Amino acid sequence: MSSIVPDAHHLSPGGAVPDRILITGASGGLGRALAMHYAGPGRRLILWGRDPDRLAATARMCRAAGADATIRSVDQADIPAALAHLADEQAAGPIGLALLVAGLGNIRAADDLVEDATQVARTGLVNFVATAALAAALARTMATRGAGRIVLVGSAAAFHALPFAPAYAGSKAGLARFAEALRIEVRRHGVGVTLVSPGFIDTALDRTVPDKRPFVISAAQAAARIAAAVDRGSAHAIFPWPFVVLRWVDRLLPRPLRDRLLGSLTPPG
Repeated sequence: MSSIVPDAHHLSPGGAVPDRILITGASGGLGRALAMHYAGPGRRLILWGRDPDRLAATARMCRAAGADATIRSVDQADIPAALAHLADEQAAGPIGLALLVAGLGNIRAADDLVEDATQVARTGLVNFVATAALAAALARTMATRGAGRIVLVGSAAAFHALPFAPAYAGSKAGLARFAEALRIEVRRHGVGVTLVSPGFIDTALDRTVPDKRPFVISAAQAAARIAAAVDRGSAHAIFPWPFVVLRWVDRLLPRPLRDRLLGSLTPPG
């Protein structure tokens, strides 16, 4: 179950998934799961990631499923290089669906008073600035031809002022507002934008946090829910459903009570 906000624009008039799909963060757990979900005969997958070995392994799995998969090692922290790579990909042919998954997690260490400033800068750069820049470049090209969909992978953390992860929560909050504004801007040009805000996903990175993760779902389950939101042409999908409830609780609580509740939280692990 998830919260689905409808949007008028599907991938194409017939609702078919395009054969040329870009997936960033494909060397990570969720990116790989999305690549495998879309892998199949006739599909051309463009896979980006920071880990060359894991990226190559993802590509092999997709090819075994019948897809044509190309890989590119990209660090989004280098925004000019990432945009140049995207220009090369778009020059090779139209991208019908772009899933911008790549991002960084950042949690303040339990013995730190505040987050490290350098890590705050990198988190904001990768999670918000770079992702937004790539989305804008994709949107411009898609709008010119009047078709396409961009998926921005945010987080349920965007709706909560987490005191142990202000950079992460803030970067995802910025991405959520950007996604909404971009969607409104390009929908009249036939381009759809979907924001997905998942809770905990069982990936290798997430498993490094030893504390219990409530309502955790597998990467394959998350990929299936994201694909379903894309197929519906959703503007926003939050899952699993308890995070929809938590968002409303955060909105409705008086600020002093909300501050007290959030201030009592400690860094996981």
